Amino acid sequence: MADASRLRIALAQQDFLVGAVQANADKLVATALRARDELQADVVVFPELTLTGYPPEDLLLRPDLYPRIERAVGTIREQVSGIHVVFGFAERTDTGLYNSALVLRDGREIARYRKQRLPNYGVFDEKRYFEPGAAATVFEVSGVRLGLTVCEDLWAPGPARQAADAGAQMLLNLNASPYHIDKGRERERTVRARVQETGLPVVYVNLAGAQDELVFDGESFVMDAEGSVTHRLPAFAEALEVVAFEGTRPQPAAAIAQPLEEAASVYQALVTGVRAYVEHNGFPGALIGLSGGIDSALTLAVAVDALGPERVQAVMMPSRYTADISLQDAEAQARMLGVPYSAVPIEPMFNVFLEGLAPEFAGAAPDTTEENIQARCRGVILMALSNKRGSIVLTTGNKSEYAVGYATLYGDMAGGYAVLKDVPKTLVYRLAEYRNGLGAAIPQRVIDRPPSAELRPDQRDTDSLPPYDILDAIVARYVEEDQDAPQIIAAGFDEETVRRIIRLIERNEYKRRQAAPGVRITRRAFSRDRRYPITQGYTRES
Repeated sequence: MADASRLRIALAQQDFLVGAVQANADKLVATALRARDELQADVVVFPELTLTGYPPEDLLLRPDLYPRIERAVGTIREQVSGIHVVFGFAERTDTGLYNSALVLRDGREIARYRKQRLPNYGVFDEKRYFEPGAAATVFEVSGVRLGLTVCEDLWAPGPARQAADAGAQMLLNLNASPYHIDKGRERERTVRARVQETGLPVVYVNLAGAQDELVFDGESFVMDAEGSVTHRLPAFAEALEVVAFEGTRPQPAAAIAQPLEEAASVYQALVTGVRAYVEHNGFPGALIGLSGGIDSALTLAVAVDALGPERVQAVMMPSRYTADISLQDAEAQARMLGVPYSAVPIEPMFNVFLEGLAPEFAGAAPDTTEENIQARCRGVILMALSNKRGSIVLTTGNKSEYAVGYATLYGDMAGGYAVLKDVPKTLVYRLAEYRNGLGAAIPQRVIDRPPSAELRPDQRDTDSLPPYDILDAIVARYVEEDQDAPQIIAAGFDEETVRRIIRLIERNEYKRRQAAPGVRITRRAFSRDRRYPITQGYTRES
């Protein structure tokens, strides 16, 4: 029986697999019973669209989804008592589909709320599926009136003000808010604005885990009526924590999880994304082409931290252009991390291709064609090993390379998941240093030496590209901030370099469309965030 002066609300920061409706319901039940029995909670709050997971995308268009949801709700009604359970679900009605929150207690429906603000930008497509709600929902527990909101509802003033006007004394906010750099601080700034407008404390519960390209970093929190964060759950982990309130005032926490600094948060996002993709899709392990360069070295470190060394295999595929130090450093890193390591030279295969194509290439000087053949030999080897062993190939290209097409289709782009797809090259180096700060994982020489694809004699990345600090700045301005060439040039960048990089970005859209999915860590990734036409004349007129 709840104490009339004290309310205990449990924040259930959990990972729910998209489409696994009954399994998600079973997990909800087990978590709710823990909140009741171990934490003595009066209310337990789960993330947005708990039962379907987020984002369910076009699963929402399948008629057979909704009987599953109804059965799952029935499971919760039957198996959970003695606690108010607040969870998200897709609600199908005669007037449309809603992104809804439901409150159950002892099998009875206490309240129901329909999300009003439907995001339709960046990675969000909610207007494709849902109708917006229109009304506030307030229910009472232990003498405290709780207003329901869902995620985007707090990113604009309306729904929070509406709930306050309907008598709410505290807001519960169910979320599936995906990670990007600095997202945690952005969330807290946004919620603080709603607190200042309404004078109401907020219980903010976020999803944990990852779904394809999106990572959900958790960091659920409670903010009091003065705008101070009194409780914060850890980042990139499931957690179940109870917060005691005297009336509407949260009581002090014994400890508050602190936000991670940038390199730590990005690295954990990569680890979380890889682990979720491999585990949820049932792969026994991962394969990585280890070149002795910085990108594959970081990818290997992430994979080992995500899966364990016994589930990762490193494969070195040397050619006539591979430097001895690359061979030495690749093998040294594999030993350092304790992963199985093998070397499969591509020279015999490369020679077969050159001999077979000699009549067609007669009279033509060697160029990127021969370089790409080498990359495709490596792609064939990795995919053959993947087919034979069932492990997924993790590609190693970074955002800088994907931006300008410095990658080979069906070569180094061949694979199932692109770990560094949204990580600029300059950040790759910072992440390598960060990971080595936790314990030796990458030979220092790999970090220190100039990057090279090693596809021709004495090759350096700067033979084809501007220095990465310049390239990354231009890419960020053009891709993530939507600046045009004159704006970037006015910021002090060389005009010829800017226009060349923009041409390369647009010319290589066709490559990126064929790339593997990968972890999103910036505000705009090359994926669902940025949907540019392959065939277009816009940039020709710029």
